[in-house]
Amino acid sequence: MKLSELKTGQSGIIIKVSGHGGFRKRIIEMGFISGKRVEVLLNAPLRDPVKYKIMGYEVSLRHSEADLIEVLPDHEETHSEIQTETLHGLKCNDHAPLSDKMKEALKQKRHTINVALVGNPNCGKTSLFNFASGAHERVGNYSGVTVDAKYGWAEFEGYRFELVDLPGTYSLSAYSPEELYVRKQLVEKTPDVVINVIDASNLERNLYLTTQLIDMHLRMVCALNMFDETEQRGDHIDHQKLSELFGVPMVPTVFTTGRGVDQLFREIIATYEGQEDSQPNFRHVHINHGHELEHGIDEIQEHLKQEADLRQKYSTRYLAIKLLENDAEVEKIISRLPDAKEIIEHRNQAAARVKEETGNDSETAVMDAKYGFIHGALKEAEYSTGRQKDTYRTTHVIDAVLTNRYLGFPIFLLLLLLMFSATFTLGQYPMDWIEAGVEWLGNLISETLPDGPIKDMLIDGVVGGVGAVIVFLPQILILYFFISYMEDCGYMARAAFIMDKLMHKMGLHGKSFIPLIMGFGCNVPAIMSTRTIESRRSRLVTMLILPMMSCSARVPIYIMITGSFFALKYRSLVMLSLYLIGIIMAVVLSRLFTKTVAKGEDTPFVMELPPYRFPTWKAIGRHTWEKGKQYLKKMGGIILVASIIVWALGYFPIPDNPDMGKQERQEQSYIGKLGHTIEPLFKAQGFDWKLDMGLLAGVGAKEIVASTLGVLYSNNDSFSDDNDFNDEGGKYEILHRQITAEVARENGISYKEAEPIATLTAYCFLLFVLLYFPCVATIAAIKGETGSWRWALFAAGYTTALAWIVSAAVFQIGRLFI
Repeated sequence: MKLSELKTGQSGIIIKVSGHGGFRKRIIEMGFISGKRVEVLLNAPLRDPVKYKIMGYEVSLRHSEADLIEVLPDHEETHSEIQTETLHGLKCNDHAPLSDKMKEALKQKRHTINVALVGNPNCGKTSLFNFASGAHERVGNYSGVTVDAKYGWAEFEGYRFELVDLPGTYSLSAYSPEELYVRKQLVEKTPDVVINVIDASNLERNLYLTTQLIDMHLRMVCALNMFDETEQRGDHIDHQKLSELFGVPMVPTVFTTGRGVDQLFREIIATYEGQEDSQPNFRHVHINHGHELEHGIDEIQEHLKQEADLRQKYSTRYLAIKLLENDAEVEKIISRLPDAKEIIEHRNQAAARVKEETGNDSETAVMDAKYGFIHGALKEAEYSTGRQKDTYRTTHVIDAVLTNRYLGFPIFLLLLLLMFSATFTLGQYPMDWIEAGVEWLGNLISETLPDGPIKDMLIDGVVGGVGAVIVFLPQILILYFFISYMEDCGYMARAAFIMDKLMHKMGLHGKSFIPLIMGFGCNVPAIMSTRTIESRRSRLVTMLILPMMSCSARVPIYIMITGSFFALKYRSLVMLSLYLIGIIMAVVLSRLFTKTVAKGEDTPFVMELPPYRFPTWKAIGRHTWEKGKQYLKKMGGIILVASIIVWALGYFPIPDNPDMGKQERQEQSYIGKLGHTIEPLFKAQGFDWKLDMGLLAGVGAKEIVASTLGVLYSNNDSFSDDNDFNDEGGKYEILHRQITAEVARENGISYKEAEPIATLTAYCFLLFVLLYFPCVATIAAIKGETGSWRWALFAAGYTTALAWIVSAAVFQIGRLFI
């Protein structure tokens, strides 16, 4: 708990002191150090100031200052004369020895280190996070994979590291949402230590962020990651000298293998424990920005140092530099100060002097000074780039083909077609095994249990519903294998590059393509990833068109319907057509939205194209299996519950006539009556009430559509006597026959005449599933990112209307040719 939370007469043992630079140092110098007991003598009614007793003397702190000191309360301990006792390397002053319980609690609390991972995109932060914590977060080789803070933990030499993986950012400016997010996290949730992950193969650019972190006066350790690439290239760098010049430890690391991680953790512990005396080379440095800028910084700092509340959260030097960079967020902070006018005047005078002396504005002068410092430090550290193996040589050769003006688009489409073909062909065999297992389980239950509702629920509800979806697990794994590989190797960044011109014609830019591609996996994280788009206009439009991307939840429905109505050789083309229609609709809608509901200017497209780094099979396998586990969890959760509910609605009420057939009984059930009520709404698409109920159930989660159809069509005894139908794999025959029989009955035609109409109906059903209401989680994500139900409800409404119009048009036009 915080020292500020202790009441009068209570005491506690100090665990750690937060805060920044000079302020934190002053608090520690006053005696508030780890292991010391502090007692609250007087807590004023307004809580400011509060009188404490520590180390035999009395001192007062403001409530906001005490809020930065973490303590372990010891209400049961006595408080009298203080003596020194060493405890686990901590100096603890207490007349009465601490209890064993208190000692253990203090050790655990004191040995917990909050660590924030900060660095440029593609530098390897998430790889460290995964390696150290065992978490399985996505590691994509393109900007914007980490769009929110990810939390994990690791243990090393008796310490627990609470890790937070922050979004990748090139600087701490106020240009993009991720930059503002990282700044906010570092200020409001001040970590004990920051790990600045640096791509050692791009030192000069990566060290710019390091200089800004130095300005913030944070306790920091730098990881020179991907050090193996620099060695392969023949680079030379005296990292010890570089550490001295920057005043922070720099540890060579390779997170894919774990090289240097132990040493990195030891440096974090040393920095956390405040062992600066044992590390004379690591001290806080002030990067010199030139005479005029430094004069302006000093003048601004004189005012800022008078603001105690401000100093607790920010380094005054950092604020002064940011103000000279015309940072909008810092200007807002300064505008609330009583002497804001004088501070801004000092800033303007300094900027004018810099302009007069250098010819550049103050923002450019700050950047030039930082890069000048970096250049000088690298020169003094004898940094040189080798030519033994150019990291980008292979990349340039591959890019010459994959991003070719004429070959880029065909290759992209070919890769998609290959992905879908493999999904069907390779997934066929394990799918047969799973289906055989589901059938065996159903037969076992049928033979074992007596007739009754329980037996029917297990066979028709659980096995029929969940089994109808779980058989698609192999296809889901194969699909994610391809997507994971393309993400991790760096191809997705090239896809954004290829699509930039098209994105501009849509009113967006290439960076919007990344969330759209991520939407093929799941719309929810894709919507969250739009935070990496600087332009609010582009961000909003991207969110609105994301539901057009076929997420993996739709894949089981696609496979079920295409497998039932299309021959094996056509299934991949049908699947590809759905994805392409989704993309085309996204293009059209984006153009429409940018001209109507989201007008405005866009921001330039700036995105890094990292070198190709081909992932290990272990990493790809882990990512693929993580998605598989999520799929299985849905089977045991929402899909299972939904299947039982659908079964119950189709089973009850129990009819008086025990000889009533399954189909007639289903017609008289609750779900049958509800389905017939809404059936007229979908007459234009040719859907029967069972397909309608599948769509209605899919509002919660798209996988429920497949499970609902599995329940409704497995509980039906209406089969045609026509045996002409022949489908490879036969497993889809029940669904095909029942839908076709329903079409024949509705239109008063033969089963054979109904087959082409049923196939058209099935394709229109796929179009409706592609376009209509995104799942509830997606709607909630849109609301969360836009901060308004207006846009969330708009997305829900327009997608459903679009699905109805498109599917009805295709069905009605298609009927003219049948």
